[in-house]
Amino acid sequence: MHAVDVKRMVEAGLEGCRAEVEGGDGRYTVTVVGEAFAGLTPVKKQQLVYGTLNEAIGDGRIHAVTIRTFTPEQWGERD
Repeated sequence: MHAVDVKRMVEAGLEGCRAEVEGGDGRYTVTVVGEAFAGLTPVKKQQLVYGTLNEAIGDGRIHAVTIRTFTPEQWGERD
């Protein structure tokens, strides 16, 4: 599985969100930006993203994932 495949999975599962994915060989860093994260706890944000990747995690295509989530406002404010 390639990073672009992970990107497609996340973006397909989280309407209106944009993802950036780095990595390969089953290990990825996923950064997702979208309004879907507004008002959610960190755990809920992680659960949303994991929900888009569960199949690939379950069948072993993804072994490790680091998730970073931002609302568009948070993304714009980062340094």
